[in-house]
Amino acid sequence: MRLGLRTVGRGVRTCGRGRPGAKCSKLDAAPQPCSVALRVLRHAYAVALVPRPRKVSLAMGQRIGVLMGGWGEEKEISLKTGEAVALALESRGHSVTRILAGPGLDQSVRAAQIDVAFLALHGRMGEDGKVQGLLEVLGIPYTGAGVLASALAMNKPFAKKLFRLHNLETPSGYVVRRAQASQVHELHLDLGFPCIVKPAHGGSSVGVSLVDGPDALVPAVELACRYGGEALVERQVVGREVTVGILGGEVLGACEIGLSDALFDYRAKYERPAKYHLPPRLSPTRLANVEAMALAAFHALGCRGYARVDFICSDAKNDVLLEVNTLPGLTSASLLPKVAKAQGLEYPELCEQILAQAALDDVLVADAAEPAVASGRRRRAG
Repeated sequence: MRLGLRTVGRGVRTCGRGRPGAKCSKLDAAPQPCSVALRVLRHAYAVALVPRPRKVSLAMGQRIGVLMGGWGEEKEISLKTGEAVALALESRGHSVTRILAGPGLDQSVRAAQIDVAFLALHGRMGEDGKVQGLLEVLGIPYTGAGVLASALAMNKPFAKKLFRLHNLETPSGYVVRRAQASQVHELHLDLGFPCIVKPAHGGSSVGVSLVDGPDALVPAVELACRYGGEALVERQVVGREVTVGILGGEVLGACEIGLSDALFDYRAKYERPAKYHLPPRLSPTRLANVEAMALAAFHALGCRGYARVDFICSDAKNDVLLEVNTLPGLTSASLLPKVAKAQGLEYPELCEQILAQAALDDVLVADAAEPAVASGRRRRAG
């Protein structure tokens, strides 16, 4: 069994073991797990509780709840996204109720008596599967990824493991817990400098630092650990930052962010002007490869509806996957609306198309035969 897909996205070829578009060789081929492990993984995927999206028919006049705000550091951006979405849907004739997410959210949602939820939440407690799980229990369809995909995408270290399992290149790095911050140099080893330090669970580039040398490493880790208790330290990849928008399970378009700063952090994203190139300044072949990788990452996590997938396209011609954003920002400064507009999709129509894909997870147990036991010694019970 080979992990690499033969065809990904828009017909982009891959080698059997490598990344989309990569040339296969013994030197750069990704190491493969043993065949026994692969059989176990295949069986686990087959018999596990697999969420299947169950779309619900939406009609004009149904009550739409726009959930915004939240508990974390991205509340301000969420409020801007929520208000923009609410106004856009109202302009299309929909009945909208604004719901402020926070303590007692379950009671607020019940009191609003909504038919569908448009999630304008970002970051922890909104994008990580918790609110999605609440809506599943209440039986209210919602926009964006389901419970499992949301949780996986928000857990950056675990998402990276899945990306590597699917032969999608991602920066090398390691995880540091808050209690380990003072000993981070023992973990850093040969990762080198400069490096990127970010919260292991979060978004909107909050708490991200570019570390140029050893003296700044511990403070950067301590800063990142303020947001969730764990930091992810990654080797810096120098190149163009490119993001790919996905809508309805298909590539919508891509955008390159021309940075005036070395790091596309929260301030660069929302407070300082940046230059955007639509489409990115990449060759058609390379852009097709990036888009194929974006779709592969989207499906690797089991996403649905829409998302934004971020990359660094390095000067060495390597396209490196950073993360998948399952509830990307929808403010006037956000990237997905820019990508949509470049494709002729105006903001109200974008919001309506996202709304039309609201769904609940149908959890099914697939019918699969028990895999054959590998030859060799068995561990005795007891």
